[in-house]
Amino acid sequence: MPTQPNSTDQQLVSGEDLPGEWWQLFHSMALQEAVRAALKDSPTLAAANATLAEAQQQIVVARGALLPHLSAVGGVTHNTSSLPAPLLAPTEYTLGLSATYTLDVFGGARRNLEQQVALAEMERYQLAAAYLTLTGNVVNEALTIASTRLQIATTLELIESDKKNLALTQQEFEVGTAARTDVLTADSQLAADLTTLPLLRTQLEQARDALAVLTGHAPALWPVHDFDVSEITLPREIPLTLPSQLVRKRPDVLASEAQLHADSAAIGVAYAQEFPSLTLSGTLSREALTPGALFHQFDTLGSAAGALTAPIFAGGSLRAQTQAARDAYASQAATYQAVVISALGQVTDDLWALQNDADRMTVDQHAVDIAAETLKLDQQSYLVGKINVLQLIDAQRTYAQARLSVATAQVQQYQDTAGLLVALGGGWWQDPAAQPQDGGMR
Repeated sequence: MPTQPNSTDQQLVSGEDLPGEWWQLFHSMALQEAVRAALKDSPTLAAANATLAEAQQQIVVARGALLPHLSAVGGVTHNTSSLPAPLLAPTEYTLGLSATYTLDVFGGARRNLEQQVALAEMERYQLAAAYLTLTGNVVNEALTIASTRLQIATTLELIESDKKNLALTQQEFEVGTAARTDVLTADSQLAADLTTLPLLRTQLEQARDALAVLTGHAPALWPVHDFDVSEITLPREIPLTLPSQLVRKRPDVLASEAQLHADSAAIGVAYAQEFPSLTLSGTLSREALTPGALFHQFDTLGSAAGALTAPIFAGGSLRAQTQAARDAYASQAATYQAVVISALGQVTDDLWALQNDADRMTVDQHAVDIAAETLKLDQQSYLVGKINVLQLIDAQRTYAQARLSVATAQVQQYQDTAGLLVALGGGWWQDPAAQPQDGGMR
């Protein structure tokens, strides 16, 4: 007989902070090991970290536009002329420094830097979102494995009862105490339960394969633990983030907000292109007739210049570029609003689901109690000859079906609890595994 989960009450604790490793609330060592394996080898997290590192380098590139650029220059010039040789050296060598500096008069470079910082921040929150999605999927697959194994075990019990029922009905039919329709009904019930078994086994293997893939391994190369409902504890207390704080903790909301900031800065970058740009430049060099003379017999040359470039006609492209940036900002503002509303809606849906799960558990547990008591009475009645074996088997089947229903409801409660913890942000800001690696933004 498979182990049945114990029903436990849950309590929502407002204002409490979620732990960084939120899955530890289920108190399962096997579950914790699976999540750690996924965090260690997940290609999804590796890709998110690399994307963040790339965005971080773009900040350095944008910051460089605000500083002068200094370059070393060197060259060799070979002259040919009809003039006498003393008047024109055939070969000249130069070595020096060149500096340029573009004044950020209208703030285009500063807004570009602001945009790159915001984009890197967005990638940081995308990394957190990938972490949260990964851990949530690992927990969900583990719970699916536990649930499916329990359903298979209970279904096998039902099939055994069906086989006994069919055999006894066939015997009674042969002696003339049962109708042919009774045999067909018993056979049909066995066939129906047998039909569910392959589907459950397929679901189990798919969940095992999915869990292996989430850990970054091929299914055949990573042994998946056979999770059992009895080794997973339903969290009694669930920290509940207030709606006003939720938008500051959900990584998808924060990523959308960072994208909105980047689009705002992009307007300034585009607008600055409509105004003149001023570039200052200067060179200081040595000139000599031989390479060695560059260091002891040389002429020093210096120059300074300023260049002003102002757009006059671009076919309306510059204004269109600015307007396109404003439109992109308006679009992202609407997207940000939708993400916030969706986040609040997801949390609300999960809260309703937990409430309905509790109600379903109460009803299903009551059904199990009734079926258990009925089975006990039928067993006593069978011993004294008050009922036949078919009635006893039917009572056993009813009890097994009730246990299957309550087990399914319990695992659904586990999964909805995990869904709520993920929807609340999962405490990612407290877990180093959700933070950038190898020099990413902190």
